[in-house]
This record gives sequence, structure tokens and C-alpha cells, in this order.
Amino acid sequence: MDTTLRTTPLHAAHVALGARMMPFAGFDMPVQYAGIMEEHRAVREAAGLFDVSHMGELRVRGAGARDFVQAVVTNDVTKLEPDDPAASARAMYTAMCYPDGGTVDDLLVYRFDADDYWLVVNASNVEKDLAHLRGELESRGMDCTLADESEATALLALQGPRSLEIAARVTDLPLADVPYYHFLRPAPDSFLGCARAVVSRTGYTGEIGLEIYCEAERAAHVWDALLAAGADLGLQPAGLGARDTLRLEAGFALYGHELSDAITPLEAGLGWVVKLDAGDFTGADALRRQKDAGVPRRLVAFVMEERGIPRDGYAITDAAGAPAGIVTSGTQSPTLGAGIGLGLVRNDPALTTPGSELRVDVRGRPLAARVKKPPVYKKGD
Repeated sequence: MDTTLRTTPLHAAHVALGARMMPFAGFDMPVQYAGIMEEHRAVREAAGLFDVSHMGELRVRGAGARDFVQAVVTNDVTKLEPDDPAASARAMYTAMCYPDGGTVDDLLVYRFDADDYWLVVNASNVEKDLAHLRGELESRGMDCTLADESEATALLALQGPRSLEIAARVTDLPLADVPYYHFLRPAPDSFLGCARAVVSRTGYTGEIGLEIYCEAERAAHVWDALLAAGADLGLQPAGLGARDTLRLEAGFALYGHELSDAITPLEAGLGWVVKLDAGDFTGADALRRQKDAGVPRRLVAFVMEERGIPRDGYAITDAAGAPAGIVTSGTQSPTLGAGIGLGLVRNDPALTTPGSELRVDVRGRPLAARVKKPPVYKKGD
């Protein structure tokens, strides 16, 4: 087995900045630079710049592209069609399922044109997703092609309350006018010399921000330009450690934790991206049956009321100590100064209603936690 770690186009930049590197999804990735706490706070108070070029980008093109994407994801892709052709284009968060309702992946869908779609998938799932989609394409026989553009594409995430101000220093694009989950495709060479940029109002931190796609060979230039533009505004490079604490405070799912082939989108609290009336997508029948029968377990967010950090795999009980579920993700919240987590628990109002008391077994100690409607932190709390 080849255990050689892959690198992103920004690997040399991370090493030069003294980043602590670690294996993640087959890549050598920065986990932190100055420190997770400092980087987390920079994103909450100013801005952080992340390298997420390990993510996968899959292109679906052809006359049958829309129908194919509609057939393999749970959300309604027709909602991406613009009301005004002159307006910014739309992106969509969704899931992709197996016939039994288990989750293949969660992903973003970008509509470039009526016959041109981009699927942005998790780094650890690129090969699996490709195999799944190729199987779907073969069995459905739709008129479109599937291409993996991951190697040629870099992705940077500029996140935080000052992110748009920073971006305005390097581009004349009207980014402040672009709504959430919309994007622009600048003309070639009009955004920091990139031949094929996509600038999207999306992110994974709970803050306003941008995700910037470009050709791999321009990634270092874009990275350096953004860091220079934001140097006096508090911008810091941020690693995977802060990305995880930020997404947990925001209550966002991570594949392999809150979603998996054994966890359906309905169980993970993603019913809002499951449009069962949108068509016969793969897994729809199983999800209808699960919804009609009642989802057996649900994802909850919680905050620890005693000192202790919940971790993936820790047992959850009810207040009386009866087994209730399992922690799927947990950390120490830099903002709240307390342990926070997400967990799958039995679908019982006594366990899932905000304010309900749980116990988390932290190294043999049953510690009190309180269910909270996500996000566990939001501005103004």
C-alpha cells in the first residue's frame, strides 16, 4: 500500500510559515500555525485564511447533467436555476446517498450553466464518490460526462467578519453584493491573474466569508496576496485545528463523524436538504420509509456543564444514567471556554429537546451536559 502523503499547491507556504503539519485524508496538512486558540479567535474577530485544496472537485457536463445531478443528490437542483440570468449564480449544500439511505458524502453543488455542474466533495471521499457516481452514470445511462478536476484545482477559504473588506483590497468584484450561497466566475485574469477562478459566498466556520477556487499553479500567488492585504486587519493563516473548533461551534456536520454510510441525512439533522418531492433520487425510498416510521436517532448539540472535553466515541446517557447514544464530535470551545459536542442519541424528546440534560462519559466520569439548539455559539450570545 502506498502511504506517501499528498501535498496541496500551498505546502511550501505552510512549511515556510512554520505550520505544524499532520496527515489528513491522505494529505500533509497544516493543523496550526500560531496556535488553534489564536487562529480560532482571529476568525471570530477579524479573519482567517485556510488552505482547503485537499477537497475534491468533480465536473458533470452534457445535456443530461442537470437530470443526473438531480438523480444522485437529495436536494432540489432545479432551485439553482437563476431567476435573473444577470444575477450571481447559485450553489447548494446537499447530500448523496446509497439506496439504503446511508450517506455517501455531503457536498456542494455549483451550477455553472444549464449543462455544466461542479460537485465539491470531501477530500477523504473523492475516490469513493467517483466510483459511486460512475456506477450511477452507467446504470442510468444519462447524456453527460464526469471528470475529476481536483488535482488541477486549489481552494482557499477566507473567513471572518473582515473577510470581505480584505478581499476588496485585491479585487473590484462586487463581493459584498453577492448573497450567501451564491458565487461569481470572474473573467480570465481579472481576479489576481487567475484563468479560472470561482469566488463563492460559502464557508464552514459560522462567519461571513469566501471560498476561492483557482487553478493550482496560481494558489501561492492568491494566498500571498490575501495575507498581505489583510496583514493590518488581523488576518491570520489558520489550520485544520481551528477549522474543526469553528465548525463545531457552528454545529456543522463532518463526514465520518456526523454522517457516514450508516448515518442518514435525516438522522444527522439535515432534513432541510432532503427534498423527497423533488424526484426519485438514489436513496429516496429508504429515506421516505425512515421519515414515515420515525427517525430512530437524532443529532444533538450540547455544552458541557462540568469540566471535561467530550470526544468522538464517548458514551452518552440520560440524566439517570441509561444509555442514550454516542458523541460524534467534541472539543473545547475557545469562545465559550467549555466542552462542546455533537452526538447521535435515541429520538426521545427527553434527550433531544433544547435544555435537556445528558451525561457524557469522559474517561469513566459521567459529566453533565445540556442540549442546545445549534449553533452553540452565535454573535450576541
